[in-house]
Amino acid sequence: MRDGQKSVLVINGPNLNLLGIREPHIYGHETLQDVETMGVQQGKALNAHVDFFQSNWEGAVVDRIQEARTDGTDGIVINPGGWTHTSVAIRDALLGVAIPFIELHVANIHSREEWRHHSYFSDKAKAIIVGCGVQGYEYSIDHVIKRFPERAEATKQS
Repeated sequence: MRDGQKSVLVINGPNLNLLGIREPHIYGHETLQDVETMGVQQGKALNAHVDFFQSNWEGAVVDRIQEARTDGTDGIVINPGGWTHTSVAIRDALLGVAIPFIELHVANIHSREEWRHHSYFSDKAKAIIVGCGVQGYEYSIDHVIKRFPERAEATKQS
C-alpha cells in the first residue's frame, strides 16, 4: 500500500518497448505508452497506484523486483517476454520478495512455437492471463487491485 492506495507494479521484459511496432499481427498496434496510460488511468479510477517498469536488461528487472519488497507494492503484473522460457533469476527474485504476481502474455504463447510453451513463472503465479492482447493488462491490474490482499507493513519492511 502506498499513500493509502493499493499499489500495483507492472513489469515488462525485453522487446515490449516495441509494442505496436514489432509483429503487430501478433501483438497488436497499441504501444507500451498506450498500455501505461491506460493502466495509470485505471488505477486512478480504482483509487490505486499503478507503476510501470520496462527493461531489456534482466538484472534491472531483478533489481526492480527486489525494490518492490519495501516500496509498498501489493501485487506485481509481469510480462516477462522472452525471459518466460529462460529466466531462473527473475523467478527467484519473485519468489524471494514473496509478493503475489500475475503472469501476463499479450499473445497466446501456447499457440506458437513449441519452445514458447514452457514458462518458469506459471507454477508460482497467482493467475496467468494469456492471449487477450493488451487488454490483458487491464484484466491483470483490475484483478490485483480488487482481489489481491494488501501486504502487511511488517512484510514490506522485513
